[in-house]
Amino acid sequence: MTVPARPTPAPRRGAPPRPSAPSRLRYTITQLAVLVLVIVCIVLVEAKWDRLLEVPALSVNYGGLMIEGVVQNPFSEPYSRYWSDAIGLMFESLQIAWIGTVIGAIFSFPVGFLAASNVAPRGVVIVTRQILNIIRAVPELVLAIAIMLPIFGLGPLAGALAIGVGSIGTLGKLTSEAIEAVPTGPGEATRSTGASTLQTLRWAVTPQILPEVIAFWLYRFEINIRASAILGILGAGGVGSLLAQVFERRDWERIGITLTVIIVVTVIVDQISGSVRHRVISGVPVPIAKAIV
Repeated sequence: MTVPARPTPAPRRGAPPRPSAPSRLRYTITQLAVLVLVIVCIVLVEAKWDRLLEVPALSVNYGGLMIEGVVQNPFSEPYSRYWSDAIGLMFESLQIAWIGTVIGAIFSFPVGFLAASNVAPRGVVIVTRQILNIIRAVPELVLAIAIMLPIFGLGPLAGALAIGVGSIGTLGKLTSEAIEAVPTGPGEATRSTGASTLQTLRWAVTPQILPEVIAFWLYRFEINIRASAILGILGAGGVGSLLAQVFERRDWERIGITLTVIIVVTVIVDQISGSVRHRVISGVPVPIAKAIV
C-alpha cells in the first residue's frame, strides 16, 4: 500500500522573500589576487626552472653513489671509520640538543609564570612577552653566528647555548599559555585555606600544567636535534661539521653513511620521545580489575 505524498504547503501571503545567495565576488577577487602574487613571485625569483627536469636523473645518480657507501661492509676500512665518526658526532649532536633543551626548560618555566596574564601583573606580562617575542624572532642560526661563536669560539658549547636561548622563547610562550588555560577552581580553593600566592602557584597551578609542559620540553628536544645538525655546519660541533666536510669534498659514499646515521637516530629518538610524551599526557593505564576494586 503506497502512502500518498504530503502536499507541499503553499507559501503564506505576506511571507518574507527567500534570501538571495551571498555574492562570491570578493572570494573570486581574492583568489585571483593570490594567483597573480604567486606568478609575480615566480617571475621575480629568476630561478632556472628548466633544471627541474634534471632533478630525477641527478637524484638517481647521487642516490646511487650514496647507497654504495651504505651497503659496503661496515667493518672494513675505511668504512668502519666512516661509520664510527658519523655515530660519534651524531651522539655529540644529541648532547648539544639535550643541553640546549635543559637550559631552555630551566629558564622558560619561571618566565612562563611572568608571561601569564592570570598570575602576573599586567606590566610584567607585557615586558616578558615582548622579550619572548624578540627571542623567538631571532633564529638559532643568527644567535650562533652573531653572539655565541664570537664569544665562546667554535665547538659544541656555542651550539648548545644558541639552542638553549632559542628554546627559552618558544617554551616560555607555550608555558604561559598552559598556565592561562588552567581552571580557576583549584586556585580559589587553595587561597580559601589561607595559602599565599607562591603556595597557590606551587600546589594549585604547577601540578595541572606540569604534564603538558614536560610534553613541550620533549617536543622541543626533537626540534633541537635537527637544529644542532644545522648549527654544526657553522662549526658549532656535532654531525653537522662532518656534513660540511664531506659535502665540500663531494664524498658521496660518506655523505650517504652520515645521512643514514642522522635519519636512523632521529627516527629512534622521535619514537621514544613521542611514546614518553604520550605517557606523560595520558598517564599510566589502569587495569579494569584494579579500577573496579
